[in-house]
Amino acid sequence: MGMDAKTARVKIWEELEKVARPDSRFSWDFGEFITDYEGSDRCADLLTKQDIYQKAKVIFITPDNNLEKFRERAFLDKKTVVMTNYGITRGFFLIRPEFIPEGKEELASVLDGVARFWKHQTLAQLMESVGHIDMMVTGASAITPSGIRFGKGHGYFDLEWAMLYTKGIVDLDVPVVAVGHDCQVVDVPVEVTDYDTAIDYIVTPTRVIRTRNEYPKPTGGVLWYRLAPGMREQIPPIQELWCEGHCK
Repeated sequence: MGMDAKTARVKIWEELEKVARPDSRFSWDFGEFITDYEGSDRCADLLTKQDIYQKAKVIFITPDNNLEKFRERAFLDKKTVVMTNYGITRGFFLIRPEFIPEGKEELASVLDGVARFWKHQTLAQLMESVGHIDMMVTGASAITPSGIRFGKGHGYFDLEWAMLYTKGIVDLDVPVVAVGHDCQVVDVPVEVTDYDTAIDYIVTPTRVIRTRNEYPKPTGGVLWYRLAPGMREQIPPIQELWCEGHCK
């Protein structure tokens, strides 16, 4: 393709503007959130047909806009779901099938609605309540077939992986899925860091791609020196992990 990652991101955002749905908070600022787009319901259809989904009992799903329909499908299929709020500022939450009254699955799929049904969990409580997560699903700003997400700088999903991996709630065999529009999949070279959580599958409105898995998933846990300023103070499960090692 001859593009670098920076050029690719500009091109992707130009294409996204044609299909994206604005966010109530961030409008069209694709650097601040993962946008929803035309066809995200087809992503949910394709993903729920996969064996990895059908076998999974407990699924971690990020609070990204393009995963709204997928969250609804997971609730309808009686999956146990683990989520965070945007920015992880309130930590992890558990939604068991029995928490959502019948007919309220669509309400629970939106971020304002799910707060009526979910239950907050510390990492220690999550170890007790679910033990192991069978599958992780995230949105993405841009994805390479080599298995790397790029284009949005907050790194929340990488941090979620690191925290869950540290506690043994996920392991290297847990399939990680990135969901995005076809225009967000680009085969360009990217700079890979030691905390980038590699992706096993990419799901778009038209296809499921098994990535080339060119990079290992990180096993170093939370890299304290790489945390952005304020993250430790603002993210409760980060404080929980920090205290385990520093509050004795």
